[in-house]
Amino acid sequence: MKTLNLNVIALAVSLALSTGAMAQSLSKDDYKTGKDKIAAEYKLAKTRCAPLSGNPKDICVAEAKGTEKVALADLETSYKPTRENRYEASVAKADASYAVAMERCDDKAGNAKDVCVKEAKAAQTTAKVDAKAQLKTSGANATADKKSAEAQSKANEQATEANKDATRAKLDAEYKVAKEKCDTLAGNAKDVCVNKAKLSFGQ
Repeated sequence: MKTLNLNVIALAVSLALSTGAMAQSLSKDDYKTGKDKIAAEYKLAKTRCAPLSGNPKDICVAEAKGTEKVALADLETSYKPTRENRYEASVAKADASYAVAMERCDDKAGNAKDVCVKEAKAAQTTAKVDAKAQLKTSGANATADKKSAEAQSKANEQATEANKDATRAKLDAEYKVAKEKCDTLAGNAKDVCVNKAKLSFGQ
């Protein structure tokens, strides 16, 4: 599995949340049609997985399920474009990517597999905490828009706190990846590696 680019994933989540606000609501009929189309596409995707076996089949099924969940979450956001639904859509994307990544990690063994798993988890954590921070920030700003300058100040404090929490969670996830990579070493080299990781990620 290629190393996951946490910043790219974080940016994708941020863009999904910000552009989602501009989405137009679907009609009830379009919503129902959309659900039927997603169900049909999922059924077709599973059919394509049927001839496969072993881990390739597991990956195929995980991709089909992930695509379905993301499509349903995006549809729900289009039908009811709320901050909460945009957040849920971002979480669905993070979970779908994680599920597929974990299946791909099964092709590996030993430390390479351990690192793969940690990277997949780190990418999921990054996407989720960024989505959560964006949800809190947009909620705080929406409240402040309706109230006074004092409310705006409070909104800024909440946004700052949310971003601090997100940064801490991402650093923790990245530290676990770095520490796992140290397991290929031994003795003093491993100690140096672990200490460097701790220093780099504030552990």
